[in-house]
Amino acid sequence: MSKLEDLAERVDRLVLRHQELKRTSTLIEQQLAAVSAERDSLRSRLAAARARIDALLERLPADGQAGGSGA
Repeated sequence: MSKLEDLAERVDRLVLRHQELKRTSTLIEQQLAAVSAERDSLRSRLAAARARIDALLERLPADGQAGGSGA
């Protein structure tokens, strides 16, 4: 009968371990979703900043078109 009790104990431990791993997996999936959303937000902000910089660069005068007398 001891073998059956040992087997039951091992099964109980496996069930507990499985539950722990499921909880851990769920937490990791939530963290991944949060990090992915943050990454997407940062990409969007970067694209907007690049667009603003490009617009500012287009407003700068080209070389040789500066409004100075040159000395």
